[in-house]
Amino acid sequence: MKFVNIPLFLQHAVMRTTRQKLTQASHFWQQSFPEPHITYQQRGTIAGSARLQDWEIRLNPILLIENQLAFINEVIPHELAHLLAYHQFGKVEPHGKEWRFIMETLFKVPANRTHQFSVHSVRSKIFIYYCRCQHHELTIRQHNKVLRGKSCYVCRQCGERLTLL
Repeated sequence: MKFVNIPLFLQHAVMRTTRQKLTQASHFWQQSFPEPHITYQQRGTIAGSARLQDWEIRLNPILLIENQLAFINEVIPHELAHLLAYHQFGKVEPHGKEWRFIMETLFKVPANRTHQFSVHSVRSKIFIYYCRCQHHELTIRQHNKVLRGKSCYVCRQCGERLTLL
């Protein structure tokens, strides 16, 4: 993975928001929570992910730099809510009622399952496949599965098998 240098002010903003949200959770549940380990190694179009058993949050450095304030205000609480939901309730649905409760009631942040950031700069090469009714964009991973004979994709509209032009 290509190394991306995260400006120090952004790293501080990430930690400040993380600590603020942890403090809110600590007051609500009357217990303290350790700070999660935060890494900037998330790749692709995913803004962040929570590694529940490792108490770790992975952030996409490129999307963080491109969407600074919105990223910090939305993605940090989103991923921290996953960790807290797991800690407090055990194995639950990833965006279930426990997670939504933490997001909306505790953090006062809309419980959006996905981000709306532009992913143009982090999107991998796209391969255009066709059926009889339209064209489809497949990722390099999907394309490679087709090439290896591991997958075949079918149009949901017309039911025809997709073919590379």
